[in-house]
Amino acid sequence: MAFRKRSGATDRQVLVENEQVPYRGNVIDNNFGGSANTDRISAIAESSDEDEIKCMPAILPTMDNELDPEQIRSRGQILMTDAPPDHYNYTYAVFYLLGIATMTPWNFFVTAEDYWMFKFRNTTINETSDFVPELTPMQKSFTCDLTLAASISGTTFLILNAIYGHLVSLKVKMLATLFTILGIFIITTSFVEINTDHWQEQFFLITLFTVVIINICSATMSGGIFGVAGLFPSHYMTALVSGQALGGILSALAFILVLAFGSAPDVTALIYFIIGSGLVFLSIICYIIMSHQPFFKYYVEGGDKYKILADTPSHSRSVDIGVDLDPNIKEVFGKIYVEAVNICLLFATTLSVYPSVTELMQSENYGKGHAWNDTYYMPVVNYLFFNSGDYFGRILAGLWERPRNNPHTVLLMTFIRLLYVPFFLCANSNAHNFLPVLVHTDVTFIILMITFGITNGYLANISLIMAPRSVMRHEKEMASSIMAASLSLGLAVGSLLSMAFVQML
Repeated sequence: MAFRKRSGATDRQVLVENEQVPYRGNVIDNNFGGSANTDRISAIAESSDEDEIKCMPAILPTMDNELDPEQIRSRGQILMTDAPPDHYNYTYAVFYLLGIATMTPWNFFVTAEDYWMFKFRNTTINETSDFVPELTPMQKSFTCDLTLAASISGTTFLILNAIYGHLVSLKVKMLATLFTILGIFIITTSFVEINTDHWQEQFFLITLFTVVIINICSATMSGGIFGVAGLFPSHYMTALVSGQALGGILSALAFILVLAFGSAPDVTALIYFIIGSGLVFLSIICYIIMSHQPFFKYYVEGGDKYKILADTPSHSRSVDIGVDLDPNIKEVFGKIYVEAVNICLLFATTLSVYPSVTELMQSENYGKGHAWNDTYYMPVVNYLFFNSGDYFGRILAGLWERPRNNPHTVLLMTFIRLLYVPFFLCANSNAHNFLPVLVHTDVTFIILMITFGITNGYLANISLIMAPRSVMRHEKEMASSIMAASLSLGLAVGSLLSMAFVQML
């Protein structure tokens, strides 16, 4: 928006971007609803006609909530662009890869179900017998315990990151945690070749301990990278969250391909965890390269700072001032609490039934000797179909964001999504003791899984994109970190509910 006042041959123009700017010196607040702002503009308009004062962003805005380039040109305003290009979209691609890396530990631990069932099986039964034994207590509770340990540890450190994360450097958040995750993956891989049949309980506790450590690191890394993504244009946030869903697809595909070779569970897990270690190592290398790119440095070190340029015809004087402020967590949360509640409820709903409840479901033709029904049905439907739907939903939200900037409508849609829970609780399974079976056919269950994934990804991406738009420039990183913490809190609540739901079956 431009305000012009002519006096003789001098033309004074004040340019203000659409985000709020704190009033310091001759930095002008664009919140024109109040009288104080009007007084500031009037005072500038009545000052000396020898100077020309302009307030503008340091880079051409690229997102819909910012000024349109054609509007800027048509208004005759001066546009200053100093952001380097993202060569070959390398930074965008690495955000995708880091999204995969943030979920790699969770996806690979959860998807390797057959391996954990093998490790915690009843070792007193002859394996050559045709008798199908009941699940042991550790087999029944492992997924719930895994989810609970991961969620509580991850949530705690994501909340700590939202409050104190600005005190820790991005390099420590990213590289230290990625190297620790890689080390834990190597340890987990080594356990595949170790016979733990005589100390299953100890191995159970060791596994949960490694899950806690790996999720502390993953949460710290997630909080850091989500905060950084909030500083970039919103399609970089879409890349990050889409990468998380893509990671689920890749882990499911890897597991299914390994199953196709018909190897023993321990051999399958060995190949599987080696692939996971490779993904984490690749993420480390790519992040180190990205951290030295001018495009990445530009946004991390400031990006779109508000700058004042004061020029006089006689002296050609220019002054460049950047405004740096410290965000207040209470103020930031007050602006995005609806989005935070939405993302928390969304993932609490998802984790309450997925994967703890859904992995107990069976094909309607289970036990009839068909490979699809007995071997591939659950990995394909429970993991591949859900994660594919989740990925599609996140991509769709990035391309077609509806509703836009309306968090209350998104929250209503999330409440409606709660209707999925009773259908999954009453799906086909031999684990039912109390609840009736209402979903009998495979087709119905598959449709439920796909749409459950699509709605999860779509609503999650909309909320994560919406939050940084609701705050000022210097609050974006904290807003994104709060959203990551809210997401993890939803995971923790959902994991607690899943334990109750499993017992209800």
